[in-house]
Amino acid sequence: MTEAKSALIIGASRGLGYALAAEFLGRGWQVTATERAPSPLHELAGLAVETVDIAVPDQVAALRERLAGSAFDLLFVNAGTNYTTDPSATFADVSTEDFAQVMVTNALSPMRVVEALRDLVPATGTIGVMSSGQGSVADNTKGGFEVYRASKSALNQLMRSFAARHADDPRTLLLMAPGWVKTDLGGPGARLTIDESIPGVADTIEAWAGKGGLHYLDRQGQTVNW
Repeated sequence: MTEAKSALIIGASRGLGYALAAEFLGRGWQVTATERAPSPLHELAGLAVETVDIAVPDQVAALRERLAGSAFDLLFVNAGTNYTTDPSATFADVSTEDFAQVMVTNALSPMRVVEALRDLVPATGTIGVMSSGQGSVADNTKGGFEVYRASKSALNQLMRSFAARHADDPRTLLLMAPGWVKTDLGGPGARLTIDESIPGVADTIEAWAGKGGLHYLDRQGQTVNW
């Protein structure tokens, strides 16, 4: 009998992260997922739940200590925010505080988690982060959501730097673009439902396991322009 694969999903209390945890559970994976505060995660049978605020380095370090001795075929970091005022504001209008919040949440904190937890993933495993098609510089022909776009571009760049620093690492590194999805972040006008996005994200993660290298992909497994 084949041993079940295991996943550690960071930031899964709602939206895409929650759906991804549920999706992998449904596929027979052993899943550990994290929340910042009590959430519906506890309603998912068979799920192991940890608590961490990834914007607090001491909490990330404590999570690493609690997971010592564990191994995960997949480490996936899901984090996303818009600023708390007007998400359509340009960089000329956004406050410094809101700009910093988005960058810390969407770029710096996910990569700190990757750096802290990467040794929990074996050589044949996958490390992924939830990026966005809006992080593509080449595809930005219409503008809009400028600070969010910039944060996801920064995440992509940091992941590329991580890959360059670990050029001999055989693990697969993924930047996932799930599409514009109806969540609290994506809003009600988004093109896709969670059920139209997340199964494809999970399919792509599974399909690229063991291939190595850094890949920026959409939910259908197609390469996204940098």
